[in-house]
Amino acid sequence: MICILLVAGHGTVLETQIKDDATGLYSHLTGVPKALLPGVGGKKILDFWWEMVNTRQLFSEVYLVTNADKYKHYERWATANDFPLENLINDGSTTLEGSLGAVADLELAIQSRRLCDDIMVIAGDMLCADQNFDIAQVIRFFRSKPGDLVIYYELEDGEQLSSRGIVEVCPSSHRIINFLEKPEESETLSRLASVVFYCLQKDTLPRLSSFLSLQPKSKDRSLGRFWEWIINTEKMPVFGMKLPISFQLIGQVGLCDYTKWLARYSAKQQESPHKPITCRSYARVGLMGNPSDGFHGKTIAMTISNFWAEVTLIESQMLVLLPHPLNDPTEFGSLQDLYRISRTEGYMGGLRLQQATCKKFFQFCSDRGIALSKRNFTLKYDTNIPRQVGLAGSSAIVSATLKCLMKFYNITDRDLPKPVMANFILNVETEELFITAGLQDRVVQVYEGLVYMDFSKMLMDKQGYGDYVFMDMSNLPTFWLAYMGDPSDSGRIHSNVRQRWLNEGDPEVTEAMKSFAELTDQAREAVQQRDWKKLAQLMDQNFELRRAIYTEESLGAGNLKLVQIARQFGSAVKLPGSGGAVVGLCLDLDQLENLQRAFQENGCVFCIIRPHPPARVH
Repeated sequence: MICILLVAGHGTVLETQIKDDATGLYSHLTGVPKALLPGVGGKKILDFWWEMVNTRQLFSEVYLVTNADKYKHYERWATANDFPLENLINDGSTTLEGSLGAVADLELAIQSRRLCDDIMVIAGDMLCADQNFDIAQVIRFFRSKPGDLVIYYELEDGEQLSSRGIVEVCPSSHRIINFLEKPEESETLSRLASVVFYCLQKDTLPRLSSFLSLQPKSKDRSLGRFWEWIINTEKMPVFGMKLPISFQLIGQVGLCDYTKWLARYSAKQQESPHKPITCRSYARVGLMGNPSDGFHGKTIAMTISNFWAEVTLIESQMLVLLPHPLNDPTEFGSLQDLYRISRTEGYMGGLRLQQATCKKFFQFCSDRGIALSKRNFTLKYDTNIPRQVGLAGSSAIVSATLKCLMKFYNITDRDLPKPVMANFILNVETEELFITAGLQDRVVQVYEGLVYMDFSKMLMDKQGYGDYVFMDMSNLPTFWLAYMGDPSDSGRIHSNVRQRWLNEGDPEVTEAMKSFAELTDQAREAVQQRDWKKLAQLMDQNFELRRAIYTEESLGAGNLKLVQIARQFGSAVKLPGSGGAVVGLCLDLDQLENLQRAFQENGCVFCIIRPHPPARVH
């Protein structure tokens, strides 16, 4: 592949304002080409791009196209930076009126050097907010697609559409379906801005001359107009890749904006290593409908403040995953100690969850055309969610890890919307770690609060996710939670029900899952009407339906004992997850103390649930 750096523009506003500045602060920059102005980290702007592309592993040659007016400046720069002088190309222009236009400059480089290879084109006068992004990712993504590639970013607040080429991108194929050169706000809803950073297949190169023959005036020979023609008129396949950073083309701004963006980007560069990122995800209780979430059913679940998983990410030289001293043990007091810990807590801690999340995150961004910066980090986690009792402790660690990665790499809700986040978390567990799970836990931990979820097959097939609705959490009744101190007898909850549902279309299982969904709709109505007596009845029905379809043997004696204790005191009760705990609604608040005592006498932990509201409701 060949790289061409374009720095042949004339007569910028910035150059004029530097020359006319009365303060004297910028007099030393008078006459300096915009690409050789100071950039982030004390480097010249062009220094950054040259360091980025100066590798034989990626590019066989790098060329730089400039004009006659500034040629001597770039000749001096080339000798000082070990850039081959023979690869400097002078387009012969000395004024704005005599300029060739960016497409003509590109064509000049191709024809004069007889280039016949894939080409990366970059404007050498772009300020870049991230000095560490991985250009190799761009090339890999380009080679995976059957067409050309346009790099884009999401406009920051204050940036105008009318100053950029705006792209509309298909979220599934990443093909650019429309390119608008400096549109008005009313013309598009997209905030995705193209920059002069492209990859062209060698088969596209002959189209440059075809475009030039249609545009006799140099002002119309911009690369933005070229892409409008290629994408909108010629309908050629062009794909988009997002860099989760921002760019500023210095030739399009004045002195005030240049100094503002330079200060802003420089501050970001200096601050980033010193700010740890900490994110929490909360345990959840399934209040109704579970476990039908894995069977195209409906559920209602709620995040609770009692228990959480917390992940902290700190930028570091190497990528490090720190084991938790309790949850990822590697040393034991004795063989008996190992046996006891393994029996009650299982074999796997959070380390594998974080590793799988990181692996899946990189894969997701690569597949979605999002180039990540070359930055490393250290991840550590802590959690107080009881293990092996069905409170979504594993997915909480995955969810909190994903939130940290998104913040670190500046991945927004536009890149990874909440419904897709829930699918992502589920896929980490099911595809990477082969954990049997449904969507409910992941959805409620992403959205937070009290959430109604419809996983009907029609919705899942149509949009890839269900219908998720926030519910009013004001004036909720008092829910309680009890879980086993020794969850080893929590049963094999899923039994053969899934196999019957998948392979045989068992009518009994199918009908049961429909009944779970019906109970959920009734529970939604009960919550809306604040009919807590009705909700309590529905919770009991949910458990009895689960007992009928999964059988008592499958539920396990421990879970049945928990339910029996609760019902002795007139409390509604059901399993909040896969087993090992129960969630209840006791309308007679005077019985709560007796209920607590009974559970504790049977070796269980009892607590009053503190509902955790959503951080933001969209």
